[in-house]
Amino acid sequence: MKFGVVRFPGSCDEVDAQLAASRVGEAVLLWHGDRDLQGVDAVIVPGGFSYGDYLRVGAIARFAPVMEEVVEFARAGGPVLGICNGFQVLCEAGLLPGALLPNAGLRFVCRDVDLVVEDAATPFTRACTPGDRMTIPVKHTTGRYHLPPDGDVRVVLRYAPGHNPNGSEGDVAAVASAAGNVFGLMPHPEHAVDPLTGSTDGLKVFESLARVPAGA
Repeated sequence: MKFGVVRFPGSCDEVDAQLAASRVGEAVLLWHGDRDLQGVDAVIVPGGFSYGDYLRVGAIARFAPVMEEVVEFARAGGPVLGICNGFQVLCEAGLLPGALLPNAGLRFVCRDVDLVVEDAATPFTRACTPGDRMTIPVKHTTGRYHLPPDGDVRVVLRYAPGHNPNGSEGDVAAVASAAGNVFGLMPHPEHAVDPLTGSTDGLKVFESLARVPAGA
């Protein structure tokens, strides 16, 4: 499995995402201004502050040259993972339903949260079973998930009772596209892949992706 991790001006978690993916496969960085995805099998749009979060989080990154290729890659069935700011970018790009709004408390939150696996039938959660609990950190100011008008969304992870850090509707922490090949979550699995961090639960996301057949 070859992962490609997008780097925007303002990204700050792309190296951690690359290192996490490297635990289960090969991982390369993809520059925002390039259109070459370097033959990767999966794309990761990482956390950070792409283009300084100007206008609206993810709104400018959505128009980056590399994102044109990511959109085509996703539409062809390629697996795409968006973490935090990456989740925001994927919503702006129309690859995921709904939107991310400012936290209910209007403050930056940074702490471990517990999550419950709702859907283990995606390329990103196949190493899990429904009902599994995971501990993964969050760190964001704009992470309150707002359901699309029709309410039609494939929820993959929810915040466990008492762990919703941002007022997300329905305690939604992660969603997938209808086909399941695009996945966005506010928690940072790349920061929970080593026992030294207190949790290795985030590694399940990368291990799940590594089970996807190359070119599938």
